[in-house]
Amino acid sequence: MGRFEGKTVLVTGAARGQGRSHAVAFAREGADVAICDICADVATIPYPMGTSAELAETASAIEAAGRRVISETVDVRSWDQINGFAQRTISELGKIDILLANAGIFGSAMMLDQLTEEAFDDMFAVNVKGVWLSMKAVIPHMASRKYGRIVVTGSTASYIGAPFFGHYCATKHAIDGLVKTLANEQGANGITCNAVAPTGVGTPMILNQTLYDIFNAEKPTKESMAEILTAAHAIPEPWLEPEDVTKVVLFLASDDAAKMTGGSIKVDMGYTAR
Repeated sequence: MGRFEGKTVLVTGAARGQGRSHAVAFAREGADVAICDICADVATIPYPMGTSAELAETASAIEAAGRRVISETVDVRSWDQINGFAQRTISELGKIDILLANAGIFGSAMMLDQLTEEAFDDMFAVNVKGVWLSMKAVIPHMASRKYGRIVVTGSTASYIGAPFFGHYCATKHAIDGLVKTLANEQGANGITCNAVAPTGVGTPMILNQTLYDIFNAEKPTKESMAEILTAAHAIPEPWLEPEDVTKVVLFLASDDAAKMTGGSIKVDMGYTAR
């Protein structure tokens, strides 16, 4: 039996990247999985969002692991959409044991005085409001069952001030506040809430031409950005793979972490140790 045999997991932002990695790993560990993604671009974000086809690929991988899956296009900025999907999950899969509030965006680099209101609002709407609404959608159900595990995708930007990425950095600091508050409010109801805080992960969120241009305008390539990022890490590698983060998420959602709540685990190759 897998570690999550008999459990049901809801994963936001599951079309690709970390969300897909988490969803498939939980399925392979025995869980049924509900997956969602916006499957549409956000105007102020310089890279394409996940697609319906990619979300279907995630669903197929879960089915290949022999588990039940439901899949839906959901914008986590909408209470009606995320709550509706949570209620559908409870109706069709029986319950929600684990929420992985993973959906998030990473904006283009601008100094604080150059940011537009639209870019700032989009960042907070997805990265903070979307996480809060996802939590809000599952808390009553989890509390009624006196059991729940919530894992939020944070960032090393939760710990530092990140020049040129102030709006993103601010959202990740805000997530830390949500995690700590939920832990205090719901600990007596058997719900734990923790964050995982990775350094850059090798997904389209950072592997895109806009970021290459920002890191080295004279040599705007993936290879050039990799050199710069490698130098920032104590472990000399440029970025994590999604599976590196998944391993920690699996731990935080497991019974081994039952006494851990309100915290954040860094997976940053020593980036914040410098």
